[in-house]
Amino acid sequence: MAGNSQRRNRRTSNKKGATVGSGGNRRRSLEGKGPTPPAHMRKGHTKNRLANAKAKQAARRPVARRGGKGQSEMVVGRNPVYEALRDGVPATTLYVQQFIDNDERVRDALKLAADRGGIHLMEAPRAELDRMTNGLNHQGLVLQVPPYEYAHPEDLAAAAYDEGEEPLIVALDGITDPRNLGAIVRSVSAFGGHGVVVPERRAAGMTAGAWKTSAGTAARTPVARATNLTRALEAYRKAGLTVVGLAAEGETEVGDLEALGGPVVIVVGSEGKGLSRLVGETCDHLVRIPMPGGAESLNAGVAAGVVLYEAARRRG
Repeated sequence: MAGNSQRRNRRTSNKKGATVGSGGNRRRSLEGKGPTPPAHMRKGHTKNRLANAKAKQAARRPVARRGGKGQSEMVVGRNPVYEALRDGVPATTLYVQQFIDNDERVRDALKLAADRGGIHLMEAPRAELDRMTNGLNHQGLVLQVPPYEYAHPEDLAAAAYDEGEEPLIVALDGITDPRNLGAIVRSVSAFGGHGVVVPERRAAGMTAGAWKTSAGTAARTPVARATNLTRALEAYRKAGLTVVGLAAEGETEVGDLEALGGPVVIVVGSEGKGLSRLVGETCDHLVRIPMPGGAESLNAGVAAGVVLYEAARRRG
């Protein structure tokens, strides 16, 4: 009987036993959650979705590539070194022979190097300069020119569009004289162009001679190097640029081509051979420069200048 009574009391008792605690969750739920985050950080908000979309677009955007570097170069001889320094050719080190005869040209070269700043002055024995220059007649002065940093062909058009302008680019096919390259860089700069494209092989590069002929404009006019010029031109066409080749047999005179007023790549071939077959077939138009005087051809630098002038006139 006593056992039954105890069991009955346990069933009918209203006393609650120990309960499991909340672990502080209820207390923490009453605490503040801090300031409201800005709209672009709140999940589901319109500004948050826009910010995420922009981030994804930026991640997909291709990174600008470079066209590689040229080779280091040595300018040797008192007059060439002086002229290179005077004309702003980039330089890292001026080597001076020990016990050199300190004539006017040497003094002028040393002063130019000191005034420009950033050029190391190194004294070296004659035997060392002979070794560096492979026995050339250096006359006690050797100037080291750093490798040129080429752009990528895509960089030129992208830079133009970033400035709100339609690209005006010159591509060179078979130009092997650095002085022609320098003259064309100068013309591109003068007529508001956005750069020059040269092939990686069998073509003039940005040497000290090209820098000198550009009269300093190479410092602000980029030169891009293409592994394959034909493919670079095809990429320009796909990007919406018109490819115009200069050819003596061109059906259109340069003054009649309206496409020069828009985004365009002007392709200039060598004076003797002109455009190569594949490059010529890639062009959208082949144009000629009328020459009433009867000359068979123009120097590549002069021809580029004529077409650039016409393009600048149409854009003006």
